[in-house]
Amino acid sequence: MFITKKHISRRTVLRGMGAGVALPLLEAMVPAQTPLRKTAASPKSRLTCIEVVHGDAGSTEFGTNENLWMPAKEGFDFEFPPILKPLETFREDVTVVSMTDCHQADPVTAEEVGADHFRSAAVFLTASHPKQTNGSDIYCGTSIDQIYAHEFGQDTPLPSIQYQAENEDSSGACAFNYSCVYQNTISWSTPTTPLPMTYNPRMAFEQLFGSGGSEADRATRRRLSRSILDGILHDMARLKQALNPNDRSRLDKYLNSLREVERRIQAIETYNADNPEREVPNAPIGVPDFWDEHVRLMFDLQHLAFEAEITRVSTMKFGLDAHNRVFPESGTMAPFHSASHHGNTPNQILEFAKINTYHHSLVAYYVNKLKNTPDGDGTLLDHSLVLYGSAMGDSNVHNHKRVPFTLIGHAGGTVKGNQHVRCKEGTPQGNGLLAVLQKLGMDIEKVGDSTGVVPI
Repeated sequence: MFITKKHISRRTVLRGMGAGVALPLLEAMVPAQTPLRKTAASPKSRLTCIEVVHGDAGSTEFGTNENLWMPAKEGFDFEFPPILKPLETFREDVTVVSMTDCHQADPVTAEEVGADHFRSAAVFLTASHPKQTNGSDIYCGTSIDQIYAHEFGQDTPLPSIQYQAENEDSSGACAFNYSCVYQNTISWSTPTTPLPMTYNPRMAFEQLFGSGGSEADRATRRRLSRSILDGILHDMARLKQALNPNDRSRLDKYLNSLREVERRIQAIETYNADNPEREVPNAPIGVPDFWDEHVRLMFDLQHLAFEAEITRVSTMKFGLDAHNRVFPESGTMAPFHSASHHGNTPNQILEFAKINTYHHSLVAYYVNKLKNTPDGDGTLLDHSLVLYGSAMGDSNVHNHKRVPFTLIGHAGGTVKGNQHVRCKEGTPQGNGLLAVLQKLGMDIEKVGDSTGVVPI
């Protein structure tokens, strides 16, 4: 294989009954002794955008003065603030951008005052103001994940994937004459086309790996509790004969990870089928009762999708605005929405900061998987950019000022990391979104209300 310069296609898929398993990048997928062997090892970057609702404790006056999220020092080698502590292990990969404003989430008419929770999600990745309507004439902007997917996601099996870890099945009209669609998604393919977000891990798994055969085949496989790997054992054994030891080890590790995710989903479904009294009533059977388990599972699916380059673009929505879930693992039993209305009392702001810190710990879980996964001449984190943030600042007063966001990864070497960029007062967050797209290799001059780029 290597002497004759033959190689396996990067798009090789092993198909079995109701399954289609894409493969990670292997040495055998790159022609030997050719210039391509070096250039192909630096793939197009992946992009993950993660939204957390209700703003953060660091955007309050107290939080800004105490540097709860925003580092005290600008530039490189800053001291990690309390809320970002879970990411300190990845110092060299982290870029913090602070003091941006999400102007487009502000009300522009008297009728829009008070509706911040119903606009914020739609603004997060679009930097565009949603049209106030509860009808079908919705209008916002194209989100940066979809701008990137339109350009660099058309040669992968899925241009993008959209996941969420909270679902209330809200539809139609929400409050203040806003359509519920504005708070249900952060991904907009066009200003009039919001994309649905997948809540059920089983559905997400089948979207990634259930492309083989018919729906009847997939249903039979699930009913018999068979693994998607069972139907490809013969082809997999034949493939391994043509691989070197490094590739065989890489393939085994990937398939073991895939099987482990599949086992977890099956175990959740079995448990929920036997325990009708659910922590989350009416949730699909594949959704775990524990929120952190749900988030990790959805992150694991995104990681597998990136590793096999099933897609290069993912979005993840941690929750819905005004939701009062309790996160006991954070160290506080204060419900999320209630905690965000802290009355500007320092002790209550610090309680809210515990939830912010906990959320960052889950981002760290995902980042760790990317950093420890080889990808060509580096790791998945070297060839990715993870954006984490919110369109809301001080949630106690529903404002959209002093809004920080965190970037993790290097986008193929264009983002250095280990940096804090403090923006001038009034800088649109759209400037940060534009900078992200440019660092990802896009020739684009404007996103939403951007007036320039944040120098990351």
